[in-house]
Amino acid sequence: MENIISNELKIRGFNVDVGVITLNKTNERGHGIRRQLEIDFICNKGSRRYYIQSAYAIPDQAKMEQAQRSLTLTGDFFKKIIITKDVPASYYNDNGVLILSVYDFLLDEGSLVNSSMEKSKWSCL
Repeated sequence: MENIISNELKIRGFNVDVGVITLNKTNERGHGIRRQLEIDFICNKGSRRYYIQSAYAIPDQAKMEQAQRSLTLTGDFFKKIIITKDVPASYYNDNGVLILSVYDFLLDEGSLVNSSMEKSKWSCL
């Protein structure tokens, strides 16, 4: 599914990169732990930027938290999206992450720009 998403983003004219978020924590013994979390796609086109995670299925809350963890740690306000196969309709979750069906993503070129206000704003580009 990641290859399909990557190819579609490139067809739509986005520059696509992989992102890495570094997470520094301390464990119960006080030792420093450094973890790297991956963002599947960082997509740029003009002044637009989207962070996209690909998850084939999100069967429970634990998987949802895993999928959105790196997105919520970016530290900025660009749009964050999880593309999955098992969601019947697109929606925003409590963290402001757009959960998008892979079918909606592939069939609607404006699916990343979800609201009609955003679509009209970018229609001149």
